[in-house]
Amino acid sequence: MIIPYSALMPELPEVETTVNGLRRRIAGLKIVDAWSDYDSRYFRRSETIKDPSYFRRFKKEIMGRRVVSVERRAKNILINLSGGATILVHMKMTGHLLYGSYRFDAAAKKDPWVPIEPEGLRDPYNRRVHFMIGFDNGKKLALSDLRKFAKVAVLDTELAHESIHLDGIGPEPLEKGFSLERFNARLDMKPNGKIKQVLLDQSVIAGIGNIYSDEALWRAGIHPLERVRYIAKPQRKKLYDAVRKTLARGIDFGGDSMSDYRNVDGERGRFQEMHAAYRRTGMRCKKPGCGGVIERIKVGGRSAHFCSRHQVLIESGKKKAAGLSLGSKS
Repeated sequence: MIIPYSALMPELPEVETTVNGLRRRIAGLKIVDAWSDYDSRYFRRSETIKDPSYFRRFKKEIMGRRVVSVERRAKNILINLSGGATILVHMKMTGHLLYGSYRFDAAAKKDPWVPIEPEGLRDPYNRRVHFMIGFDNGKKLALSDLRKFAKVAVLDTELAHESIHLDGIGPEPLEKGFSLERFNARLDMKPNGKIKQVLLDQSVIAGIGNIYSDEALWRAGIHPLERVRYIAKPQRKKLYDAVRKTLARGIDFGGDSMSDYRNVDGERGRFQEMHAAYRRTGMRCKKPGCGGVIERIKVGGRSAHFCSRHQVLIESGKKKAAGLSLGSKS
């Protein structure tokens, strides 16, 4: 089954854009209130705020603390508080964090939080607020989450990276220590894996999702079905550069708002305007002189977009050549 476009979760660039926005706005602020209407029997004893009993403990734990710093780990947002507590937010498929002024309309049966400013908060994609934190400056941090898939929990700051939420996640592809050699070593963990699926595997490399894997593979000229063991060193170097350049460009353009994602001011990112492969099915390839057409296939239940001409499947060619060679010997 292909995941609907509307269900694409924020990837590394969107999460980094959100973190950068929060750093400028909430650092030093004191938490004075918290609200949530998450309540699902499927999440009882889940250690997230979707369990009402957990939310009561969560609220008690964060009240009165100040925001010390905000950081990102893979697709997770970590809001570090005074006193050694950390709020973890994973925005999942349709979630995004917003910051501004709101008023509560008690008469509203749904969407009771009415945005006041900034103007971007009034975007319809921002209206489904299910979690809210209030600060001592009167402003709010809101989580808009249409499909209620987002995750929020409170952790011990010192143990956060060893928690079940973050343990086992691969290295950050944009950190200084992420060399070509390390990239190759991570890919070689799954030599028989299809490269699209390997890039999406958060235990291999952190933060890459459907959109940026398509764009990086297009830039590197590698077919999404190619198995890791068939990708030669020169192509791996191209892919390494493509992954880092594509993710950095996503951050530069404020993330991708092809789907629900909005930044902390409620505004759209612009990376969707830069797509060369993702969601361009049937369109001409943008690579100069290529002349190919973008196709869409399923890879492990996810959609993959690629150019039918310059992203050639080496694996099938090698198998064909091996078959001819064996046949000539018989």
